[in-house]
Amino acid sequence: MAKLNVQPLADRVLVEPAPAETKTAGGIIIPDTAKEKPMRGKIVAVGKGKPDEPMTVKVGDTVLYGKYAGTELQFEGKEYLIMRESDIYAII
Repeated sequence: MAKLNVQPLADRVLVEPAPAETKTAGGIIIPDTAKEKPMRGKIVAVGKGKPDEPMTVKVGDTVLYGKYAGTELQFEGKEYLIMRESDIYAII
């Protein structure tokens, strides 16, 4: 993976969402209009944290987050989410 020139501030993280599922467990192909927004992704950049709250996640962690967490953005042709560390539910 190429190094990103994005540095989140304070307690924010930059997440690359996992690709949406294209087939169900039974093999049915899901059309683009019906695909669920993924709720997990890989952290690609982290902020330095707050003075009294150090960051607990690090680059490379796979995390679970809320369905509507973060703000979507595009950078160098890829989709990312930027969110606060408190929007992350778990590291998997």
